[in-house]
Amino acid sequence: MTTLTKEAGAPVPAGAGAFLSVRDLHVSFRTEDGIVRAVDGLSFDLERGRTLGIVGESGSGKSVTNLTILGLHNPMFTTVEGEILLEGQELTTARESELERLRGNKVAMIFQDPLTALSPYYTVGRQIAEPYMKHRGASKKEAWSRAVEMLGKVGIPNPKERAKDYPHQFSGGMRQRAMIAMALVCDPDLLIADEPTTALDVTVQAQILDLLKDLQQEFGSAIIFITHDLGVIADMADDIMVMYAGGAIERGSAAEVLRAPQHPYTWGLLNSMPRINSDVGAPLAPIPGSPPSLLKPPPGCRFHPRCTFQDRVGGSRCVTERPLLAPDRASACHLTADQKRTIFIEEIKPRLG
Repeated sequence: MTTLTKEAGAPVPAGAGAFLSVRDLHVSFRTEDGIVRAVDGLSFDLERGRTLGIVGESGSGKSVTNLTILGLHNPMFTTVEGEILLEGQELTTARESELERLRGNKVAMIFQDPLTALSPYYTVGRQIAEPYMKHRGASKKEAWSRAVEMLGKVGIPNPKERAKDYPHQFSGGMRQRAMIAMALVCDPDLLIADEPTTALDVTVQAQILDLLKDLQQEFGSAIIFITHDLGVIADMADDIMVMYAGGAIERGSAAEVLRAPQHPYTWGLLNSMPRINSDVGAPLAPIPGSPPSLLKPPPGCRFHPRCTFQDRVGGSRCVTERPLLAPDRASACHLTADQKRTIFIEEIKPRLG
């Protein structure tokens, strides 16, 4: 199967044997101010047992993409076009009853803020047990035992007693562990983690990341990991997709993207990270400007209003022509491969140390 992606302007073949295949996905919202094009021509594949890290600023379309995979959008205000294939099953046209059978069972999500994602009215154990009863037909006793077992797996001490507690009685790190237990209770094939460590201190963050890696090895799940933090991605991801203004602007293996990035936006993200070996008083190097409004995104390359390398391209291509994002290792930029390599080696890499 081959589909045309408006993002690339070229055919992108569906990944052979890919567990999850997203093709030419467009998601827009109707608002009082106009149409917000939150995702605009996105394509990617994910195989079982691998972790895809999605990186980008707020508003780049990361969370919208993954909520759309789960069908968690209001059809009255949202338009979805394209294909989302999960083991060959099309999700964008699936009935709500079909999606309900998938959510929490075959596909699960760890939300960014467990305090708002968990209900304050029910015990943690009951909330973990509920999807197990619904999807596996287990009795209350069996589901409760499974909930206690999962709390133990995610490192909650004294899980038999803590399962009787309410979310407000858990610390932030423990609530996040409880969310992970809930997401994994039915052994999902796909786990979506939406910035699960953002509000946690670095020690708890490291514990959560280790936990996810251990559980992935045990259950063999595919993981989509959304974050702003390239350091976290370096530790978690097999592959990386960098998003900007609703589309993918670079993708490849984690080693390729982090060691030899090809897009000016990715260079900016890496350059803006603090480093251990830098001077304490050294200022960070932020990306100039602000992300564009998705009500009226800029023409051509959407990063061009903030890019300091337009003059290397020549003419007005950056302003008038949206750059190609080819399959596999690629970056959507009009700079030639030689220019990207030279700029990175001579200008960007020395700053990164």
